[in-house]
Amino acid sequence: MFLINGAWQDSLPANDRAIQFGDGCFTTARIREGRVQLLDAHLARLRLACERLFIPFDAWSTLETEMVELANRQVNGVLKVIISRGGGGRGYSPAGCLAPTRLLSISPPPAHYSAWREQGITLTLSPVRLGRNPQLAGIKHLNRLEQVLIRSHLEQSDADEALVLDSEGWVTECCAANLFWRQRNQVFTPRLDQAGVNGLMRQHILSCLQQSEWQVHEVNATAAALEEAEEVLICNALMPLVPVNALDGKRWTARELYHFLAPHCE
Repeated sequence: MFLINGAWQDSLPANDRAIQFGDGCFTTARIREGRVQLLDAHLARLRLACERLFIPFDAWSTLETEMVELANRQVNGVLKVIISRGGGGRGYSPAGCLAPTRLLSISPPPAHYSAWREQGITLTLSPVRLGRNPQLAGIKHLNRLEQVLIRSHLEQSDADEALVLDSEGWVTECCAANLFWRQRNQVFTPRLDQAGVNGLMRQHILSCLQQSEWQVHEVNATAAALEEAEEVLICNALMPLVPVNALDGKRWTARELYHFLAPHCE
């Protein structure tokens, strides 16, 4: 069941634009000990996405209350929040769509993330590339077909996650995570002004690094840059931080940056 506009139900109207066009945004939050981790950041992410997509959502206080109340029902788990533009007509025009839909759900935590944190993971280079679009870059909109295709290819491999490039060949992210790599005291992460999702854990890590002795850089880099790395990490709000052991034959064993960041990413 889902909490849809304050009522528990399991369906949306067929004319909801989330179904018709993927016209909306979402965030996925970690519930820990009955509390939404990074609650303010998740709400800020949704606000930014609604502004970018011109969705006239204004029930922020109600949404926050619902997020907190649902988290209280789940000691540890996942809270997903979707905001769609709501019901509309047949065409693309959003005219007259003045009642956005809010949809919340809770689920158990991903069981494999604990093992990933302890053992590390393997990446493979995805053949699927992300389209560049500065209007949509950074936000978590509902158009996720690229990620569906990336995941489909990933499941045909033995790897745990996929390294994803954009259409120009720049390293951008993973299928469901952001990426960092280290050379000595220099830490790098892809620029996300043209493609990709600016994840909340990525933002949190950047803030931690900027207040530390590590030198951090947001860059355009090819996959070859990871060949020179001494350490590679991935992150998202649920993991929240995982070391990478290998990428298509290249291996890493260092954990210096991981051990520095892990206490800040609980």
